Amino acid sequence: MSAPSLLLLIPAYNEEHRIEPVLRDYAQYFQKNYSGKFQLVVILNGCRDNTLGVVQRVAADFPAISALEFAAPIGKGGALIEGLKLAPLAEVIGYVDADGATPPHAFHELVKRIGQADCVIASRWLPGAVLHVEQSGKRQFASRVFHKIVELLFRMHIKDTQCGAKVMTRAAVEKIHSSLRIADMAFDINLLYALHRAGFRILEVPTEWTDKIGSKVTLFRTSLTMFLSAVRIRAIYWPRAYAALRPLRPLETWIYKKLRAPQPLPGPRPKSDADH
Repeated sequence: MSAPSLLLLIPAYNEEHRIEPVLRDYAQYFQKNYSGKFQLVVILNGCRDNTLGVVQRVAADFPAISALEFAAPIGKGGALIEGLKLAPLAEVIGYVDADGATPPHAFHELVKRIGQADCVIASRWLPGAVLHVEQSGKRQFASRVFHKIVELLFRMHIKDTQCGAKVMTRAAVEKIHSSLRIADMAFDINLLYALHRAGFRILEVPTEWTDKIGSKVTLFRTSLTMFLSAVRIRAIYWPRAYAALRPLRPLETWIYKKLRAPQPLPGPRPKSDADH
């Protein structure tokens, strides 16, 4: 029996110097080890370097690879929101970071377990996780503080919302896509909470992961942006708070601009907590 068709999304911002080996590793691995149809789409998010040229060079060797380019920066979350519009192309849709922190076989392990849940996510913080190179002390501290905030706001009991490796069924993606509004790195929280609220099962499993040099994360600015976006997600599902904060929308816009962060996207309002 053939494996389900698989679409892998990789958001990329100025990755010309490190994305080629990642693409070749993934293409070669799934060509050899996956019996179902495999497609890999790189979503270029306002790249100012030759990332597109690199992707096209690799795609000449591996037809399963293609690119979706956006000239203006739309953020990692914005890139994934656009990429997830391609969900009708496959039965299972997943994404990983462009830096290769998650090796192909570790991503494949998530895909193998999709029959157990609607969404399977990699975790660096569960027993059994293999971390070849850990984050710096500052990044670990910021990550754990942010985890506490997320748990306080959303009560999803997920240890690692931010690990950049996740897979979902097509049905799950299509059901919650209109609720995806966060274009920055807090996108994962938006995605997971939308799935959680829609009643989809999320399975968190230990993964293999390597911290990579050349991270685009600026600790203070990224952390503050993600905190603001997490509060915004929580407010969206809390009608009174959402209404009370409406007069502060111009201030919110100003803060995002000052932080050089992608603005949250407009869209239909999800059902509130009172609707459930």
